[in-house]
Amino acid sequence: MADLLWQPSPERVGRANLSRFIKTIASELDPSVQDYPSLYEFSIRQPEKFWTAIWDFCGIRASGDRDPVLVDANKMPGASWFPNVRVNFAENLLRYRDDRLAIVFRGESGISREWTYAQLYDEVSRLAQALSQEGVRPGDRVAGFMPNIPEAVIAMLATASLGAVWSSCSPDFGTQGVLDRFGQIEPKVLFTAASYAYGKKSLDCLERIRDVAAKLPSVQRVVVAPYLEEPATLAAFPNAVTWRAFTEPFQAQPIDFVRQSWSAPLYILYSSGTTGVPKCIVHGVGGTLIQHLKELVLHADLKREDKLFYYTTCGWMMWNWLVSGLAVGATIVLFDGSPFHPKPEVLWDLVDEVGVTVFGTSAKYISALEKAGVKPRESHKLLALKTVLSTGSPLAPESFDFVYRDIKPRLLLGSISGGTDIVSCFALAAPILPVYRGELQCRGLGMKVEIYDEDGRAIRETPGELVCTAPFPSMPIGFWNDPDGAKYRAAYFERFDNIWCHGDWAELTDREGIVIYGRSDATLNPGGVRIGTAEIYRQVERVEDVLESLCIGQDWQSDVRVVLFVRLREGVVLDDALADRIKKTIRDNTTPRHVPAKIIQVADIPRTISGKIVELAVRNVVHGRPVRNTDALANPDALKLYADLPQLKD
Repeated sequence: MADLLWQPSPERVGRANLSRFIKTIASELDPSVQDYPSLYEFSIRQPEKFWTAIWDFCGIRASGDRDPVLVDANKMPGASWFPNVRVNFAENLLRYRDDRLAIVFRGESGISREWTYAQLYDEVSRLAQALSQEGVRPGDRVAGFMPNIPEAVIAMLATASLGAVWSSCSPDFGTQGVLDRFGQIEPKVLFTAASYAYGKKSLDCLERIRDVAAKLPSVQRVVVAPYLEEPATLAAFPNAVTWRAFTEPFQAQPIDFVRQSWSAPLYILYSSGTTGVPKCIVHGVGGTLIQHLKELVLHADLKREDKLFYYTTCGWMMWNWLVSGLAVGATIVLFDGSPFHPKPEVLWDLVDEVGVTVFGTSAKYISALEKAGVKPRESHKLLALKTVLSTGSPLAPESFDFVYRDIKPRLLLGSISGGTDIVSCFALAAPILPVYRGELQCRGLGMKVEIYDEDGRAIRETPGELVCTAPFPSMPIGFWNDPDGAKYRAAYFERFDNIWCHGDWAELTDREGIVIYGRSDATLNPGGVRIGTAEIYRQVERVEDVLESLCIGQDWQSDVRVVLFVRLREGVVLDDALADRIKKTIRDNTTPRHVPAKIIQVADIPRTISGKIVELAVRNVVHGRPVRNTDALANPDALKLYADLPQLKD
């Protein structure tokens, strides 16, 4: 039984948007809805009524007949939502035009900028006119190779206002990584910055973009946003223009938002690309909007007075999620740079300075913060902070302890889980529910999430495949260049017919919470027993000398043996005593099957650009198989550390 770590106060429950929504449902639709469990049941039993209620509660701006809400509800894929509705994403994010702060930006280099909603609207208006004059029309693609600066948000909103499609990746991608993504979607306009800062370094963007643009004949114009510096000249860069020169001819005026069908494309996001060329996942206007509003307003309890921060790059779906906070009228807080430069407390300085109320980050960051000995509770006031959100990988139970012990005891810690695939979450936080150690609080409203065993039977309190058994609005509208939908169906619907199989190895607890054990395609199978790698990581990283770890299954003597790679603190060497301590920690807190047959010290753990460890890529290297797309990795040279290891020969 997991420990209870936090219980919302009656005051917090009373102030929650979720409580107000429950009362609305009870009075207008179903009097039996009185709490979260009954609301969840209503949301999956009556999806048409539920999503229409979300629309009304969040004030979505659109036109057309809302009936029918859902067509072909028994088809996955194939269901469609609000087929007679026309909507514009940017119109809903720019509904406010007042002097409240819309964007607060801070950069590692010390750059500080702020935009009110009125200023944001006017700048989007000017840029939208410039894009229109450039020939951008509904359905055209506009791409961003951008640091996490306000201009990235503005470029996305201007693109969406025209009914065009936005796609972005972070500037730490190499040239081939950018071409692997943007080369597939053929953007008409490409946004970038001259340079950006990370960990004391100023890093050039223009050289790579010059190479990229030369190999992308679709790109008519490259627009260079100001950040660290204005480029001295772009004369040698064909078709390039500064942001200022691009927008200067236009005066702000009311934006003519192009309303499109509910399922028109809005975003193209990308799979990690570590097993081949990245998949281009296309997300629709209406589904993204209504899903993000549901999650932000009900699950994150976001209000106009809130300041929402998420540590992310423009290449992670949490950037898209963060930006949707504008639809609530809240202030979104952007940070670009290293979260540990010039000191490990830099993000907590931001929390105090700006008054961040909802702080989002990755599980990796929280673990690294604890390893660095940082205790924000002792060094910072954190007066406004009410919620910490974590995603990207499973949050270890010890990290739950760290947050409540060393960050702030009176806040909601929401471990959430979903993915680029759905540009949202399957499991989420809820401000009216308690927090239990190591558990995600609840399944998302309207998401019919279950755990299946190998035979496709729903199970509880036993690990299995996380699936969704009914359509939801933020399902992709498809993959780019996949006209018959074969790639899309193969990605999610081949494992179980007519069921979304997400690829997470998870468990539904007796309290209706979720525990994520890792990716199901990376689960270990020693002796035929499936083990989630996160179960091992949670124990290994309790050992003080271990900074991080990676675990794979190695094919061995007609079975699979567990191999653990560890990156240790500087100056620490893996000896028998430390190896025994690691094994004992795992054995004492899991089972003997979890104990690795081999523990090997490595200097680096390979990760994707978004920070996720790449177990499958390492497994391929260990087995002598090629890794087809190393350009998707932040540190591709690290893979060489795993090739032909003598320790794995016996």
